[in-house]
Amino acid sequence: MKNLNIIKPLLPVKSDFVFKLIFGDQRNVDILADFLKSVLDIPDEEYDRITIVDPHVKKESEKDKYGILDIKVHMSSGHVVHVEVQLWFIPEMKERVLYYQSKMVTEQMSSGQDYSVIKKVVSIIITDYEIVPENEKYHHKFRYRTEDGIEFTDLTEINTLELSKLPSATDSSELWYWMKFIKSDDGSIPRASRQAPLLCRLAAAPSRRMGRLRLSPLFSSPAVSRKFRPPPPTRFRP
Repeated sequence: MKNLNIIKPLLPVKSDFVFKLIFGDQRNVDILADFLKSVLDIPDEEYDRITIVDPHVKKESEKDKYGILDIKVHMSSGHVVHVEVQLWFIPEMKERVLYYQSKMVTEQMSSGQDYSVIKKVVSIIITDYEIVPENEKYHHKFRYRTEDGIEFTDLTEINTLELSKLPSATDSSELWYWMKFIKSDDGSIPRASRQAPLLCRLAAAPSRRMGRLRLSPLFSSPAVSRKFRPPPPTRFRP
């Protein structure tokens, strides 16, 4: 294992605070893009322009439920990608994802517009617990399809990534290396070869990323560590 010196957090990479620092900063959009490529099957040109946008879920009325996404991204064509990290078990997690997806669809439209303006919405849900108990795969992709594979629409997609199911030995996919990095408690990077080129470059030349990630001062401060220390493990989190 090689260690990425600039990402040696007192909090794990998968914690909400650290994850947003690494993947939710426009200055580090190449890191986010490389991770998304390992998960999604979309054309390369979608990554030509990636913009991290306001993560607040828009309320259409006073009675609407308030929500904040972890990371919300607009791709080159206007497709919306939503990334969420959840460490603690939430029984209604699937319902929450569906609610967020529906809001990301409806907020694209205004009165008088044609439905054809709707762009694809993709959610990537990273959990530190089992969310798909039916099998042992750590990555699942859900779309609107019939039992025999006929697709109704490709405008919505949900990807689940279960850290608890990640095998200890690599399966030679780039996604495995990214998940190994996210799952780590100290920011260590597995010895990734050509399967994860960006992780390789980060491990080989950490000093050149110091200024861009700007993580070191945060992680070296005991005061910050105390302020952002995650709550003790519990089964439920409000």
